Amino acid sequence: MKISLLQQMYKDVLVGIPLGKESCHYTSFLNLCVEQSPERDESCNWMHLPSNSGIKSHQDPDISEAVVSVTDDVSNNFANINSSLCPREVMLLQLTLIKMMVAKVQSQEIEFSTRQKYCDIFVLLLKETKIDSKLICLFSSSDRLLSHMALKSLASLVYFQLKEENALNVTWLTFSLKILSEFTVNTQVSECLWTLTAIIRDILKDKFLPKAGILKKLLAPLDAVLEGFYNSILCHHFDSHHYTSPYSEPANNLISFIDLLEALLASRIELELPLRCQRVLFLKVSYVLNLISSSVHYLFKKLFIMLLKKCVLYKSREDPVSGSLFLQKPYLYEDMLALSNGVLQGMNSTWLNQIPLSEKVSYFGGSEPHPGDNTHSGPDQTLLRALSLIVLKALEFKFQNSATEAEVKGEFRSSMSQLLTFWRGHLTSSSRSRPVVHHCEWLSLTFIEQDDDMWEAAKALLLIYLKFDRLRHDAADSLSLKEKETWHFLTHASGYNPHCIFLFFLKNIAFDSTVLLDFLISSETCFLEYLVRYLKLLREDWHHFVNVCNHFDTKHAAFQSISSDEPPHQGKQNCMTDASLLNACCEPAPQTLSLASSHNYLVFTAEQGDNEVAESNQSNSLLCTDSASLLGSLQSLVNYDSSEDSELESVGKECLVNAKQMPLNYKSETKIREAVCSCIDDKQNTLKSEVLPLKQRGSNTSSFLACTVSSNNITPIRIMLYKSTACLEELQIAILRLQRRNLFPYNPSALLKLLSHIEKISKNMNPQ
Repeated sequence: MKISLLQQMYKDVLVGIPLGKESCHYTSFLNLCVEQSPERDESCNWMHLPSNSGIKSHQDPDISEAVVSVTDDVSNNFANINSSLCPREVMLLQLTLIKMMVAKVQSQEIEFSTRQKYCDIFVLLLKETKIDSKLICLFSSSDRLLSHMALKSLASLVYFQLKEENALNVTWLTFSLKILSEFTVNTQVSECLWTLTAIIRDILKDKFLPKAGILKKLLAPLDAVLEGFYNSILCHHFDSHHYTSPYSEPANNLISFIDLLEALLASRIELELPLRCQRVLFLKVSYVLNLISSSVHYLFKKLFIMLLKKCVLYKSREDPVSGSLFLQKPYLYEDMLALSNGVLQGMNSTWLNQIPLSEKVSYFGGSEPHPGDNTHSGPDQTLLRALSLIVLKALEFKFQNSATEAEVKGEFRSSMSQLLTFWRGHLTSSSRSRPVVHHCEWLSLTFIEQDDDMWEAAKALLLIYLKFDRLRHDAADSLSLKEKETWHFLTHASGYNPHCIFLFFLKNIAFDSTVLLDFLISSETCFLEYLVRYLKLLREDWHHFVNVCNHFDTKHAAFQSISSDEPPHQGKQNCMTDASLLNACCEPAPQTLSLASSHNYLVFTAEQGDNEVAESNQSNSLLCTDSASLLGSLQSLVNYDSSEDSELESVGKECLVNAKQMPLNYKSETKIREAVCSCIDDKQNTLKSEVLPLKQRGSNTSSFLACTVSSNNITPIRIMLYKSTACLEELQIAILRLQRRNLFPYNPSALLKLLSHIEKISKNMNPQ
């Protein structure tokens, strides 16, 4: 049997061999043989594939004479195909060819003449054979593979017309308008949404396409109907049984719509003034919040929450000429402000507490635990972090757009109170939970397993702290000691004191400077921006930092004394409570305590007993362990090519502009790690000798710390201060060595200036 022409055409296109015959010849091979009822409606709800003997008779009646002239020859060759391939396989091969040829047209590696030949074939397919109508008919096929291939082929052809002809396919547009405006009575909603999503993604992936004009031509005719569809589908009756399973048709429509919203979110930056359909998620976020708190299936809640997280973390790209696009496009501010207001209004109605977090986790081979496995998995950590980050970023943006402290103070306190309750309620239910002795520790406990989210959250709280501090100083030229104590106490009570947050993080990584270096080198997190802002604060607020360090030591000294001097069963006096620790951190006046109580701040009292004594011993052990011994277990795994640069603002501009993040290859990463390890080995003993008293030099750090905690002759203890400043000094030394070897991926000069300044302050305040 001779090779069929269709199969030969597939092989030629696959390897890029030019097609030698006339375009109409190949058009006949790609013409779909779809039987349609003469009385069919516009949605093509009735169709079937032809029989093996009926292919010849199904040429479109409007086909041109040029195409008809080769029909007989083509039919003879199709007969050869039919002897070994069924009509379904023939049609799948045709659809595969169409999709492949559209991709080849976009490739610059294919010769221009070959690409032009493909374009001519597509023009004939669209104008003469009405292939777009036939593809729409295939959407309703019971064969899901055939239907999916038809979706992909039509999306490719619509994209082809937009790019090559600057025209929107009228057949597809008419179909989409009808489906979206009557979605409650149509059964092809998900297919319509999927096709539009695929077209938008193809446009965004094209590096050479003028995206603004093409997107406007695509979305402008659909703008009004898409906004109406948003209102309709999100106001649907989600208490219905149709949405309690992710496998129903309405559920499939909702999932497809979430994908479309994500594509519209990515495309909004391309237009000078986005269309309403690209902004509706920001402007009407309350619809999404209501859906999340409804009885809809957990999958939909998670998808929408992750979509909102992308909205609040959306990073506008930097314009090298005029700076951030936020400065050029006021609508970006308007949209984010509307989203933030919507989220915070939901917080006022206890929206956060209405969201149940699933305790199921994925197991190998299924989603249920093995019989006999009674392990308590705890809450869905991914969703817990996402919800927390949405609230924190909403608070950050609301603060950045507030002129006075009074505008946001009450809303901030209420939101942080609810967030702390939310964290405590879910994290203490986990089998891995342990007593929490300070509100600022909740942030690291929530985000420690996700580096990028953790630094976004820490940066948000740092910016809120700085804005609060600036507003307070603008309102009064100078603050009294009592006012400062009250202010510091409130930052601890609400869990956003920046020094506490930073020290808890250093404690959790055992003061390992190589972990910080990982974050600085990586483009995966916004740690560079966070560290620059924090070091600037530390430079101006050193005394407060020292006080916080001292109270960390006081807490651990109390734990050590209790665990060594008192029996474990004497629980009522064997540990400091949260309230006493908050008092220790700030030493406020009695009036300050009553002020905090009047605002209903959360002051958690950890349960006392054997568990907490054990935990305190463990904490002392962690604090007193040499960080070098934990390097292997704490080394973070970072993908240096995985994400965009963080958005940089005016504060610390010199450092952040010079420190443009650059991706590293494996060899560069290896060199950096080798240099860092060498650097740490060379300098470790020197750093230890600076920290330890002369009589203790030569012994290890943990021995010194253990002796210091139990000694009554050394006051104050200052373990936390020494270890944190030593960690920053190690980081400075490592960066300097990498810079000398030209291994650091950007210019760290401004960052090194800040670290050097901190080192000088530390040595001046704590002379050896």
